[in-house]
Amino acid sequence: MKWLVVLLAVVLFVLHQDWWNFDKAEPLIFGFLPIGLAYHAGYSIACSVLMFLLVRFAWPSHLEQYEALPPQPGASDDAH
Repeated sequence: MKWLVVLLAVVLFVLHQDWWNFDKAEPLIFGFLPIGLAYHAGYSIACSVLMFLLVRFAWPSHLEQYEALPPQPGASDDAH
């Protein structure tokens, strides 16, 4: 599953370059939204779904192990 979401990230990266809609304003989606803007609205939603999948399936587990460690004696959260 990890490699599938990485592949989806590459696909979305390529689809971000929407050269086919770059210089068009027609057709209007819902009668007022230019096609390029509608494409990027859908693209933003797809990126949000991809981010959820990346966090769910490709998050590095070693980061969670570090976070679960108990605080060290004498260590301070202050940066003084």
